[in-house]
Amino acid sequence: MRTTIVVFLKEILDNLRDRRTLASALIMGPIFGPVLFAFVINLSIERSLDDIERTMELPVIGQQHAPNLVRYLESRNIEVVDGPADAAAAIDAVKTGANDVVLIIPEQFGEQLQDTVPAKLELVSDQANTDAERDARRARGALYAYSQELAAVRLSARGVNPLVLRPLNIDEVDVSTPSGRSAMLLGMMSYFFIFAALMGGMYLAIDSTAGERERGSLEPLLCLPVTRDQLMLGKIAATCLFMMLSLSLSLVSFFIALKFMPLEQLGMTPNFSPRVMLAALLLFAPFILLGAALMTLVASFTKSYREAQTWLSVVLIAPTMPILIVSILTLRPRLEFMFVPSLSQHLLLVDMVKNEPVNNLHVVISVVSTLIFGALLTWICARLYRREGLLG
Repeated sequence: MRTTIVVFLKEILDNLRDRRTLASALIMGPIFGPVLFAFVINLSIERSLDDIERTMELPVIGQQHAPNLVRYLESRNIEVVDGPADAAAAIDAVKTGANDVVLIIPEQFGEQLQDTVPAKLELVSDQANTDAERDARRARGALYAYSQELAAVRLSARGVNPLVLRPLNIDEVDVSTPSGRSAMLLGMMSYFFIFAALMGGMYLAIDSTAGERERGSLEPLLCLPVTRDQLMLGKIAATCLFMMLSLSLSLVSFFIALKFMPLEQLGMTPNFSPRVMLAALLLFAPFILLGAALMTLVASFTKSYREAQTWLSVVLIAPTMPILIVSILTLRPRLEFMFVPSLSQHLLLVDMVKNEPVNNLHVVISVVSTLIFGALLTWICARLYRREGLLG
């Protein structure tokens, strides 16, 4: 054990000497990710709230044909402005981006309303333009509401109760909680945590295997009175330390970033207190051993630093793929999912963020199965480090 500790300290000192690489590993993953995430969420929330409150300008062709409609649109915080000259000009204006949406009111609009036939309106928009589609959706909703009001007036004029067109009165009962709604946005936190942890140990895993082989320092190291098992265990332990440090920084960064995210304005209250943060650290700790052993195993088969970096860039994607798939499918925790590393941690973290009770059996299976996979990969690394072709 003393020899393993010596190797462990040696790898730590070597990694601390490379300050640029260390700063990249501990800043790009753990800190830059949460900051970027908070910036994007803040920008999305601000734009959503701004779209609701701001006065929208709607270019309209043929305003004189529907003065009541124009007044109704203005009552919905939509400012009607002069549109292009004709329909062809309106299409060109939307295609070029000069206007996001244009409403065309034909000359026969009033006559069609008097004849109680469906009056034609044209709403020109570009559905491939996300920004423009927001305005088009808002204009479309206002026109639909105006159509509903006209229908109610016509029925009332004929002595018919407008409620006959609404045979069902559906009351939606929302059982979600503010913490549960926040999980819709924060469910991807586990992706950042795993990625940050892997980034924190990737450079050390490369340098302690392929880097030493490329520099020629591995052969003198193997000549020392140290067994290869002890050598490998010390290297993996050092990688685990920096991965744990990177994971801790990522958790703290998210905890701070959430303080600057106005989720309360959307009715969301994330459950990410210091207690949950500590629980998440303990929950992801078993994955540290698995990730360190996996990266060390892959890097030990490469012959140069650049080759190892290429292969490990691909390896970084593998543990995050189950999270992306489950996030798209919105699956809930199940017993069989707890045997899958990274996926089990993600599902349990989502439950903690939603402030829902966590199944203790799921936690035990997740921790034990991840530790078993990590120990197995560590044993494989130690066995492969005994092969004679290691130096070549």
